[in-house]
Amino acid sequence: MERKFDLEERLIDFAVMALSVVDVLPNTYSANHLGHQLARSGTAPALLYGEAQAAESQADFIHKMGLCLKELRESEINLMIISKRNYIKDLILLQKVQQEVKELVAIFTKSVKTAQSNKTNNRK
Repeated sequence: MERKFDLEERLIDFAVMALSVVDVLPNTYSANHLGHQLARSGTAPALLYGEAQAAESQADFIHKMGLCLKELRESEINLMIISKRNYIKDLILLQKVQQEVKELVAIFTKSVKTAQSNKTNNRK
């Protein structure tokens, strides 16, 4: 049986992994810049998902889920830059967080499309 808050827990776990990446970045101007961005975009989806669960309407739900997706995509690109700069020595951590963000992007892309489709079908 799948647990009700499985996605919420995954987003929280992703936030923790993203912050773990931030904590091991070198202390350089460029790494600090990326770290600040990743700290924000990596934790935002968990917070926004909580807001989406309390959405006031279907349109509000779609909007907040879209914001989650936007932040996840930002995190994904940020992690690609961090990877290409070879800032992280712990490649297992980096690969794990990159795989998780890819999966979360796929989940949220599908969820937003489904919610938009349901909204359109409910209007008919």
